[in-house]
Amino acid sequence: TKQACVMVLPVFGRNRPEGKILETVGVFEAVKQHGKYETGQLFLHSVFGYRGIVLFPWHARLYDRDITPPLSDNKPEPPGTHGSKEVKGKTHTYYQVLIDTRDCPHISQRSQTEAVTFLANHDDSRALYAIPGLDYVSHEDILPYNSTEQVPIQHELFERFLMYNPTKSPPFTARDTLKAWQEKNHPWLELSDVHRETTENIRVTVIPFYMGMREAQNSHVYWWRYCIRLENLGNEVVQLRERHWRIFSLSGTLETVRGRGVVGREPVLSKEQPAFQYSSHVSLQAPSGHMWGTFRIERTDGSHFDVRIPPFSLESNKDDKAPPAGYTF
Repeated sequence: TKQACVMVLPVFGRNRPEGKILETVGVFEAVKQHGKYETGQLFLHSVFGYRGIVLFPWHARLYDRDITPPLSDNKPEPPGTHGSKEVKGKTHTYYQVLIDTRDCPHISQRSQTEAVTFLANHDDSRALYAIPGLDYVSHEDILPYNSTEQVPIQHELFERFLMYNPTKSPPFTARDTLKAWQEKNHPWLELSDVHRETTENIRVTVIPFYMGMREAQNSHVYWWRYCIRLENLGNEVVQLRERHWRIFSLSGTLETVRGRGVVGREPVLSKEQPAFQYSSHVSLQAPSGHMWGTFRIERTDGSHFDVRIPPFSLESNKDDKAPPAGYTF
């Protein structure tokens, strides 16, 4: 028999004693081993712990460098492949989701809540804007639940994108505004390739997104954002200290970038808080290129090791005619 598991979360507030008061949020549902979650599915993020709701799925190609191909598939590495190996992609489901704004302050040290960015429509080629509380979530990170509330997620786009329909399961269906927004912004939202590699129990996942092209000083500048998640799969406490990137452009340039930490932080990865996720941007004066590199990780005894960032392509094979539309209607 299927047993219901009640989901409770702390209620944070000025008058709450040490944040220990709990509030019933919903009832957990069975995790889907096969198939996909539908639009309107409520969930708890299994890694970052926030409440969210599914807008729509993406079917990506996952290139997992931890999976060794059969011996018959192994080929000699051509020169200049930077220690790479041929990796075959497999289809993997991700979801575009809204994050409950009540949870954003409590995850901001481990995951950016304004990571989905767009190029602005005006002439400033470097101007970006973000849609707060929008995220991409892998299928295995979804812990589904249901709620009796008609507005169970607090987000400015919730009622613009979804409507309550008690005859449906889940009881939230897409409004025409969500369908129009998805169609209009598809080229700038689309998640197509995911790259993953583990070094000494530190798994790095990279998802690149093409953002568009802008003209600047009589040249074309192509923009990408990339989302990176680091996960500590072991028991040892470690800290990210440095980043080392190599960026190759189709125009023939090779750039090296070194620096302390990432996005101004040097995150600690522990058993209690094993993951850190962030987004950054790169621009090239060519329609394609590659990136790869390493993170320098420090152990508690002061020793260091380098974690590989899986190489990934920067491609601009999408229609550049229509500028991204944000969430204007």
